[in-house]
Amino acid sequence: QGRILEKTGLCSQISFGRYVRQGRKLGLDPKLFIQDLQFNKVPVRVYQPKGTSVGRRRGILFFHGGGWVFGSLDTYEKVCRYLSRESDSVVVSVQYRLAPEHKYPAAFEDCLSVTQHFLQNTEHYGVDPARVIVCGDSAGGNLAAAVSQTLTGRSDLPKLRAQILIYPGLQAMDFNLPSYHQNRGVPLLFRERAAFFALLYLNGDAMHMKEVLEGSHIPPDMRLKYRKWVSPDNIPEKFKVRGVKPLMPIDFIAEAYEGVKRLCEPNLCPLLAEDSVVHQLPESFILTCEYDVLRDDGLLYKKRLEDNGVRVTWFHLEDGFHGIISLYDYCGFSFPSGKRGLDSIVKFIESL
Repeated sequence: QGRILEKTGLCSQISFGRYVRQGRKLGLDPKLFIQDLQFNKVPVRVYQPKGTSVGRRRGILFFHGGGWVFGSLDTYEKVCRYLSRESDSVVVSVQYRLAPEHKYPAAFEDCLSVTQHFLQNTEHYGVDPARVIVCGDSAGGNLAAAVSQTLTGRSDLPKLRAQILIYPGLQAMDFNLPSYHQNRGVPLLFRERAAFFALLYLNGDAMHMKEVLEGSHIPPDMRLKYRKWVSPDNIPEKFKVRGVKPLMPIDFIAEAYEGVKRLCEPNLCPLLAEDSVVHQLPESFILTCEYDVLRDDGLLYKKRLEDNGVRVTWFHLEDGFHGIISLYDYCGFSFPSGKRGLDSIVKFIESL
């Protein structure tokens, strides 16, 4: 199947998609000092408020969404400017390497490397090392969660103050959770696309997509082990009111598992991290949207964090859909609920 995609011009499709999403170059911002730099050879864009600050500011590492395949510094320029201006924080937007050219764990490694560099050099940017936050939307939320988990055991670096996960994708084990059925055809992220992006990030191709969608890529004993964390039983009933179908049992296909088994590593599926890691995580903010295939990933992680004593601020957009935050002031149009979501994030940042 991966080969077919190559033949039908997958590469040109991705190039075109990147072109369409690249965003426009914006002019100067009267309130911000903006510069393009490199941290450990990874391109970043740093946004610093121009006004004087009483003490050191908060620092926000921002990892953009786009299925690990799309997205750039320019795509998220307006969002990062807004966060920096409104919360009076220094924002570092990260241009991590994209799939399928750069497979897992390239994107994760870039985000981790930038975060470590920033934590070691906060004074250069007037940032308080005790108030550094990782933030990301969609695939960026996945990267923020993975970076956060990886840094829990590090005694040589300042601890992260918080993580902000905006409709994050946190697992590739079960593409049949209620939100995947309810919103399978809702833009901007269809159910098939979610699996497609995860596989492109993992392997650089979409082989075994059929098995991953039906769930035959997970061995029964593993499914049983993770059932305590990845299961519709952990999702509040009110989210299951809209058409949820009971699932037919499916046969396990060993060959598919062999091809995709790294999908279950916590750096790719933060929802599968052990409790010993999860209970050390910083204060968290999770934003979910009702009309989003990834809604239940966020709800399941919220429960895991709370079960492990982590403080969680949850903001749910009843009328929201996947990608709504990235559409803030996009080509002159904006969704009121996207603006509400962004403002809830700013309010959370200001509380830290």
